[in-house]
Amino acid sequence: MAYENFKVLKSKCVPLPIENVDTDQIIPARFLKATERVGFGDNLFRDWRYNSDDSPKKDFILNNTQFEGKILVGGKNFGSGSSREHAAWAIYDYGFRCVISSFFADIFRANCLNIGVLPVQVSPEFLDKIFDTVYKDPNSEIIVDLINQKVTILKSNISESFIINSYKKENMLNGYDDIDYLMNLKNTIKKFSEKTPL
Repeated sequence: MAYENFKVLKSKCVPLPIENVDTDQIIPARFLKATERVGFGDNLFRDWRYNSDDSPKKDFILNNTQFEGKILVGGKNFGSGSSREHAAWAIYDYGFRCVISSFFADIFRANCLNIGVLPVQVSPEFLDKIFDTVYKDPNSEIIVDLINQKVTILKSNISESFIINSYKKENMLNGYDDIDYLMNLKNTIKKFSEKTPL
């Protein structure tokens, strides 16, 4: 299994209501030397989280102990910029399993789905409701139901559906990346090849 499977996630949220967050802000280019998916969480939003002397910036949301959880709620056009998959790695390695926004850059969305982070696109109005709820009560929880493709604000029981590619949905439910998916079909492929003449 490439990553832990994703079916239903109930969690508090970390709100980041900033639009046009690009991949260089998510993980600065100077931290892209590693080739394994570990350790990137330490440098997630590095230049926003830390001062030049490596002391935490008190006003940045990830340094605010009031807000925690496995769901990152971002502003419109989250993950724009370069195609670096390290941005998705950093989000996963930090501990987020879902990012909610009103719009995602296509490549960032695909990179997230390949490594087990669920990008959930909702309407701007529903996104505003999430931000309002979380800021009023940081202990508020969101339920992200991949099986039924629905997001629910638990406190108000307001829900909205979201769209996901059926192939990517199956992979997320099973914890598969693309290679795992093919390996799972190994016996089927073998039987087909045995019955099919060259």
